[in-house]
Amino acid sequence: MKLYYDLHIHTCLSPCGDEDMTPNNIVNMACIKGLDVIAITDHNNAANVKACIEAARGTDLLVIGGMEVETSEEIHAVVLFEDLGALFEVEEIIQSSLPAIKNKPDIFGEQVIMNSNDEITGYDNRFMITACGLDIFSLYTLVSQKGGVIFPAHIDKSSYSIISNLGSIPPELKFGAVEVKKKENNAQLGRDYTVINNSDAHYLWDISERENYINITDRSVFEVLHKLQQK
Repeated sequence: MKLYYDLHIHTCLSPCGDEDMTPNNIVNMACIKGLDVIAITDHNNAANVKACIEAARGTDLLVIGGMEVETSEEIHAVVLFEDLGALFEVEEIIQSSLPAIKNKPDIFGEQVIMNSNDEITGYDNRFMITACGLDIFSLYTLVSQKGGVIFPAHIDKSSYSIISNLGSIPPELKFGAVEVKKKENNAQLGRDYTVINNSDAHYLWDISERENYINITDRSVFEVLHKLQQK
């Protein structure tokens, strides 16, 4: 079956995310656009994942928990988990390696934590949009050991991508999938991988339309993640 996806979406927890990127707004927009599965991937932070999953209850939308992690080489990688306990363990390790810098909301925006009713429950005052202390190899190993899936984000961008920062994808990193921002680059950059095209949405209108899909045998988070591990 075809599952239409967007596996790279930021909430209002990301300081660069719009204040309208609330759990219910994201879920409702994804449903309006006819998506089957989305992933919540805030910068180095998973505090809004549960709220988004709860907001999707009663709908047919699958919501996967994850993060967009910035490694010590300033490479952005998306990590996804079926097991939220494992996700939060990885989140704790990532955040413990971040520099002790406070966010500046007047410059970068607030980092808003919400519940499933879109009520503000707090603010994360740490600076999240920065490099953590783990390199891409350590992050790959950590996520794999915890049973998650990792893929390099927007590999065709000129910054914060594994190709722009390392020159290529090291062969010892056995990614099943890579994220390509512009579809015209799919064939060139994704010939050895499963290519996915996500929105990296920071605004509601940026969430993907019903156009990108993966073929799987069962409608489940497990099958989606299993597909991403296959080349």
